[in-house]
Amino acid sequence: MISVCMATYNGELFIREQINSILPQLGKSDELIISDDGSTDRTVEIIKGIEDSRIKLLHGNFRDVIKNFGNALSNVSGDFVFLADQDDIWVEGKVKRSLEILKEYDLVISDSVIVDENLQPLYPSFFDFYGSGKGMLKNVLKSTYFGSCMAFRRSLLRQSLPFPNTREIGHDLWIGLVGEMTGKICFLKEPLIKYRRHNTAFTSAGTGKSKRRLYVKLKGRVIMAWEITKFYLNYKLCKKG
Repeated sequence: MISVCMATYNGELFIREQINSILPQLGKSDELIISDDGSTDRTVEIIKGIEDSRIKLLHGNFRDVIKNFGNALSNVSGDFVFLADQDDIWVEGKVKRSLEILKEYDLVISDSVIVDENLQPLYPSFFDFYGSGKGMLKNVLKSTYFGSCMAFRRSLLRQSLPFPNTREIGHDLWIGLVGEMTGKICFLKEPLIKYRRHNTAFTSAGTGKSKRRLYVKLKGRVIMAWEITKFYLNYKLCKKG
């Protein structure tokens, strides 16, 4: 069984198109779990208007994308979990190809084509544009674990929950780091989504410089190092036990 987890907030512009790219790739027993963070536009209305029993709509008032995704992820039933943003497009065959990789790996991060709001290509490879790849230090300094491109075994999700209680580590980065410490990871150089960039997007594609002050960045890195160390020591202790 497959569980697709999506977090939404005021995504009326593109949500229908994204859902319509996902559902045809799912089986009858699979699920699309959508956690809405108190949208004030027509997002919820549009989701409810897509009459499909595989859609499970959850409601929250977090005003926090990490907690919103956490709400969806804490309700999965599937053995394989996919993350999805509200504004991208899944390429046909994404699910099938990802499941092939997950026969051998615990986590797969696929490449994507960066597109504009009208789906016109801006850059052919997110991996090349952003320098994506494995590495603890590399991803602590600059995360290349983008949730919209990730699929993983439920066993990895169990290892990753609960997420650290800090905004310094995104849910997707944390899952990626836990994967590096406990399992096998594949960065798949095949574009399986159209990664849409527009003015209302939650995340940027890394085109601009961070406006955070240096001491704030350093504090964030210290918090990350502390959370990683705690997890790793506990993980090793549990393996010995």
